[in-house]
Amino acid sequence: MKKTRLIILGILGLALIVLFSCSRSVGMASYYSSGLSGKKTASGKLYDPNKLTAAHKTLPIGTMVKVTNLSNNKQVVVKINDRGPYVRGRIIDLSYSAARQLGMLKDGVAKVKIKVVRK
Repeated sequence: MKKTRLIILGILGLALIVLFSCSRSVGMASYYSSGLSGKKTASGKLYDPNKLTAAHKTLPIGTMVKVTNLSNNKQVVVKINDRGPYVRGRIIDLSYSAARQLGMLKDGVAKVKIKVVRK
């Protein structure tokens, strides 16, 4: 009986860790090239650099995420509509418009915090 409880508590603990890590994390962001404009995303919609969208590896398509640039505290809310990034160390790929609002166009990458605001 004690063993079963420990196993259940362990599973619940792991589930909470996974849930927390998916809903809030810190890492590097990059943004999509304008050359991808009009290309199909994982959601089936075409990439529009003027929309506030992003790619994330695991968050459900349609999730709304608040992204904060940690170097200047600028924030933007984006909708996850694609999968990626596939570059080591990156946690999110932003649309051109989102990157512009975060003030990261010059450097191309920025350290950001992401937080799920609505699934």
